[in-house]
Amino acid sequence: MKFIDSARIFVKAGDGGDGCVAFRRETYVPRGGPSGGDGGRGGHVIFEADSGLFTLLDFKYRKHFEAKSGEHGRGKDQYGHGGEDIIIKVPLGTIVHDEKTGHLLAEFEKHGDTFVIAKGGKGGRGNMHFATSTHQAPIKAEPGVEGEARWVTLELKLLADVGLIGFPNAGKSTLLSVISKARPKIADYPFTTKTPVLGVVSYQDKSFTMADLPGLIEGASEGVGLGIRFLKHVERTRVFLHLIDVLDPTHPDPIEAYDLIRRELKSFKKEFLERPEIIVLTKADRPEADELIEKTKKYFQKKKKKVFIISAAASKGLNPLLAETVKNL
Repeated sequence: MKFIDSARIFVKAGDGGDGCVAFRRETYVPRGGPSGGDGGRGGHVIFEADSGLFTLLDFKYRKHFEAKSGEHGRGKDQYGHGGEDIIIKVPLGTIVHDEKTGHLLAEFEKHGDTFVIAKGGKGGRGNMHFATSTHQAPIKAEPGVEGEARWVTLELKLLADVGLIGFPNAGKSTLLSVISKARPKIADYPFTTKTPVLGVVSYQDKSFTMADLPGLIEGASEGVGLGIRFLKHVERTRVFLHLIDVLDPTHPDPIEAYDLIRRELKSFKKEFLERPEIIVLTKADRPEADELIEKTKKYFQKKKKKVFIISAAASKGLNPLLAETVKNL
């Protein structure tokens, strides 16, 4: 499924039905007495959070949503039926802004949360409401009120418990594919995941969501590469697993590579540096990496950082890493 994390759509609530001017037949009552009913309310446009959705892809193909208008009132004191509401399902983590004003309208963090994004117009009153002792045969009725309409922007920020961060080809996709049923694209050349991938990880009696986030590059906080599109998905993760390949040919110094990623996080939002972080030295099945892995491990241990050495491909060191991850949730 293609991952789409932003969209622009138009929503239009239904108009209220017009009130009716009508009279019943009744002896000695002027015109038989007013009997025009009220118009029905226009349908609302409602967003509803659905934990089964992970992308805004549907909104790429459909951009206009319009609810039904309410029926007009009828004679014999009959009210018009209300227009049917439209329910629009959105993924957890969706944020909705009014395009014109930029105001935040809603954000969805729990399954089943709802928000009326466009209210249906109120139905007009029929002439049965306007009779008085001095005016017993009113020919007045109200028109229905027009339903709300607006362009809105949708932005998806993933709701993941754990975020995998690191340079491209650090082993994030491989790790996620081994410990969950997620199937991110994996390559044996310098390659970056272009879209976030979510997986559910189960360890002992615990389950949590883990996101394979697009690989950071220098300048990401200023929009280079995937830039802001990556960093916004980091915002809601509770724990970072910072993966480092000590033999990465594009970043031969693992300490410098780590510091660069941290600078990009800080440049985007200083609070990121306060999140729990676990250092993961990857691809430990390569004998030529042993010496550098040990040296890097000692460096981080002196900094009081939790360090784990793994090989996802060989399923080495994964249980201790998962146990520590669960502790931080």
